[in-house]
Amino acid sequence: MDKKNALRAGTLAAGTTLMMLLLSSPALALTRDDGDDPGPGLSVVDTLGLFVVAPIAIFLAIFGLVWVLDKSKDREPKASKA
Repeated sequence: MDKKNALRAGTLAAGTTLMMLLLSSPALALTRDDGDDPGPGLSVVDTLGLFVVAPIAIFLAIFGLVWVLDKSKDREPKASKA
């Protein structure tokens, strides 16, 4: 019975998402709004740096700080007494 409820919930969620996507209006990105003043576009290198390199660098910086500043002494897995 649990699988049946999970299937119903998944079907409902997928159907709701699909209907929301189909019934939503387009973004109308080509129509300018009053006060719209876009800047210059990004080059490929700028885009890769901003959306690929920068998040990886931030992740590595946080990982490095946690790794260096970790004060725990016990890093070995505990042996089970079975």
